[in-house]
This record gives sequence, C-alpha cells and structure tokens, in this order.
Amino acid sequence: MNLYNILLDILKMTIAGVGVVWVAFYLIKPYLDKTQRLQVLELKKAADNTTLPLRLQAYERIVLLVERLSPASMLVRLNQAGYSAADLHLLAIQEVNNEYQHNITQQVYVSSRAWGVVRRLKNDTTTLLNNTYRSLPEGASGLDLARTVLAHLSQQENDPYEVAASMIRADLDELFG
Repeated sequence: MNLYNILLDILKMTIAGVGVVWVAFYLIKPYLDKTQRLQVLELKKAADNTTLPLRLQAYERIVLLVERLSPASMLVRLNQAGYSAADLHLLAIQEVNNEYQHNITQQVYVSSRAWGVVRRLKNDTTTLLNNTYRSLPEGASGLDLARTVLAHLSQQENDPYEVAASMIRADLDELFG
C-alpha cells in the first residue's frame, strides 16, 4: 500500500502542477499577445519610415517614365533633321525599352496596379510606334513618323499618357488615404 499511496501522491501533485501552469499560462497569455501586437506595430512603423520615402520616389520616377514614354515628348527629344522614319522608329523603340529597363526596379515599391499601368503603356507605345511605322510609305522621313504618331494620339478622346499619370496619382492617393 505504501507504493500505491506514493504513486497517488505523485499523481495528485502532477495534476495540481499542470493545473497551476495552465491557469498561469491563460492569465499571462493576454499580456503576451498584447506585447506581440505592440512589437509588430513598432516593426511596421519602423518599416514604413524606411520604405515610405522609397515608395514616394518610385511613384515620382514612374510618373516621369510615363512622361518620357509619351510620344509628344519623346519624339521631340529624339528627332533630328535628316532622320529617316526607319532611323527614328528604331531610336524611339530603343528609347522606350531603355527607359522601361532603367525603371523596372520601381515595381518593388509601387502597387501592382500602378506597375501594370506602366507596363501596359510601354507595350501600347511600342505597338503604336510599330504600327505607325508600318503604315508609312517607304522612304518617309522621321518628321513624317512623328507627325503621324502625334496625329493618331490627337484623334483619341483621352490622352493615354495623361490617363496613366492620373491612375498612378490616384494609386498614390490611396497610399495616404
């Protein structure tokens, strides 16, 4: 019987110990959860203080990219007297690709929607330049290409480059809203 009483006492102490640990855990758990939430909030705040300037700079850069992709500014910037349509077309396509590649890392800091607008605008600009170039007669000048592209853009109800810049600004407004 002695062994039986000893085992019974050990079992009683074990159950009591588990009960005390369980009660202590559930009394301390809300405090631990609150502490963890505060730490997460502090980390988020520190991350925001670090990434917010980078995100703002990225939005600035993609708005600038939209402006640089706009044929109205790009063709004026690139066109020189004596360029053939083929020369200006090649130069413009290279410029679009170079500008896009130069700014491709900005997608890390902007929303996927804003970057989608930029990617779509880049592809649409390339398509516009290619289609316009193919529609010109052989031997056309760079000036002819520029005029035809700008005439096509002026026939559209809304300037796609203005619309893209507005969508990016609206996305940025949501960041602060």
